[in-house]
This record gives sequence, structure tokens and C-alpha cells, in this order.
Amino acid sequence: MRLLPIAATSACLVLAGIAAWQIIESPDSIDDVPPYSEPPDPADASVEVSIIERESPEDIGKELEAAGAIGSATQFEILVSLLGYQGSLQAGEYEFTPATPELDALYRVRRGVVSARTVTVLEGWRLEEVADAFEAQGILRGEFIAQARVRNFDFAFLDGLGGSATLEGYLFPARYPVRKGDTATDVLTGMLQSFESNVPPDIAEQAEADGLTLHEVVTLASIIEREAVVPEERPVMAQVFLRRLREGIPLGADPTVQYAVAEDPDSVELYGYWKQELTRSDLEIDSRYNTYQERGLPPGPISNPRLDSIVAVVNPADTNYLYFVAKPDGSHAFASTLEEHQRNVDRYQR
Repeated sequence: MRLLPIAATSACLVLAGIAAWQIIESPDSIDDVPPYSEPPDPADASVEVSIIERESPEDIGKELEAAGAIGSATQFEILVSLLGYQGSLQAGEYEFTPATPELDALYRVRRGVVSARTVTVLEGWRLEEVADAFEAQGILRGEFIAQARVRNFDFAFLDGLGGSATLEGYLFPARYPVRKGDTATDVLTGMLQSFESNVPPDIAEQAEADGLTLHEVVTLASIIEREAVVPEERPVMAQVFLRRLREGIPLGADPTVQYAVAEDPDSVELYGYWKQELTRSDLEIDSRYNTYQERGLPPGPISNPRLDSIVAVVNPADTNYLYFVAKPDGSHAFASTLEEHQRNVDRYQR
């Protein structure tokens, strides 16, 4: 039985004739981030500026101007004053494109964004997709995947996972800066720090109270992330999956099969990482990630979920559904009985 097929702030400020883009470090949803004009790639031409703690806006402006990062320290100071950013500029080792607009530079220093180059990690991406995105900014894909092992990082939320486990599920979706000298370990550490900062500690406590580990919560959230299109349905899907787990019924989730199928490079070449139309042979693939054949959760997450999907697992809806099927608009029809579910399948899938 198939539950469903795969469903597949920054502000613009004009001040003194200057338009600026603002990097969002950890948005609630990448979908909420409007497009912006990418800054020039500083890989070949960049300047580095070290800003120390409690340095005055005047001194920061002068250092930026002296390094060639901006054209006018005076304009930088004026903007700091007009926007009321005194006392909120962050220390760090910054990398700037020469002649960066003063307002761009100010936004970055205020938010501690150390590089103009960024990678946006989208919700629902698997490890390989994240690696592909960082490779476009100079982080070698092979090194990224090789380093993305639990044993390489010391974070409390990774405790208890086997040393062969990857960081799949814990690469928190957000926009990340990439400096010229950054390594795979540097950017992976940044993503894990973002997970630690954004996922409240009481999530693990709630999970334990429900008889789940944090890893199981993230695993289930990663499935919901690939299933849900309508945000309000995430807690309902969580309820369905949790009930099926309790009753020993296979989850029957297409995204877990897609994850298994994509272990074959030839399949990825033909269909991408998430094959949309699964065949009968796909559904019979011999894999621990095949939740049509295997009961319980797969061995680990299949994607990197947003916070809303994680929260949904520990705060499921108060319903009694056991099935759901996708509608043409991306929403889902839920059912408590097999008969009702079959009617929904007949209506929406045939």
C-alpha cells in the first residue's frame, strides 16, 4: 500500500540611494526568503578585515576603508548612526569583496556574516545535495561527504549514534557563509552549531517522554519533510506514522524508497536524487530504508528537516488516522479505515 507519491527575511532597504541585500542565517523556512542579487564571488579578489570585540563604529569604518573593503568610512559611520546599530556590530575575521557597498558591509558586520559567498541549504535535501551545493563554492564534494561522519564531531545531540553514522538529518537548513579558507569540517561544524542553536533542548525531553530518542524524532521528521507540502499537515502526518509504529504496521512511505533507490548512481543519473514515479520493482528493493518491506523506522534520517517537522513529531495532531494519500494540489486526504482510504485512493489517484 502506498501512502502517497512524492510531493515535491531578507528586506531590501533603500537608504541614501544604496540598495542592500541581507543574509539570513537561520530562517524559519527557506521558502520565506525572497530572492536577492548574489554578490560577486570573492574567491579570486577579496580582502580580509579583523574586527575585535567592542571596537567603535568609527574604527571599524576606517579599517574597512583602509583595506579597500568599502569606499567611505564616513558613510559607514553615518549609516550606523541612522540605523541605530551602535553596540551591535560583531567581532570576527571578515572576508569582503573590494568596494563592497557600505550598507552591505554594515549588514554583514551587524549579523556576523563573515563572507559574501553563501550556500543555502534547503529543507528536505539529503547529504549529497548539500555536498553538491557547497562544491559550487569551492568545498570538494568528496571531502565533504567523507567528513560528514558522526565520529568526526563532538556535539551532545550526536551522542549514542554509531561511529559509522553520517550527519544526515542534522545539517540544519539555513543560509551559510563560506570563506575562502574554509574546509569541509568548518562548514559542517557551522551547520551542526545551527542545529544545536535552533532545536530546543526540550525536544529531546519530550521525545524521551514519548519513548523516542532524538535520533528517532529526527528520522521521522526527515520523512515528514519529504512528504508534506501543506504546513498544517505535518502534525497530522506525524500522528499517522506514530500510530503505525505503535501498531507494528509498515510506514509505507515513498521518500524512504526514493532514498534507497538513489544509492544507485545510475538511478541518480536518470532520475535525480528523488525518483518521482516509483515502479513495483523499486517498492521491492532490498534495503533497510524500504518502509514497505521493513517495519519500524529506517536506520536513520533520509533528509535534513526544518524545525517545524521536528516539532511536529513531538507534538502530533490529536487524530486517529492510519492512512493518507496525496491530492492533485499537494494536500492529502486522511483516513482512519482501509475502506475510507481506498475510496480516497480511487478518487485522487485513479
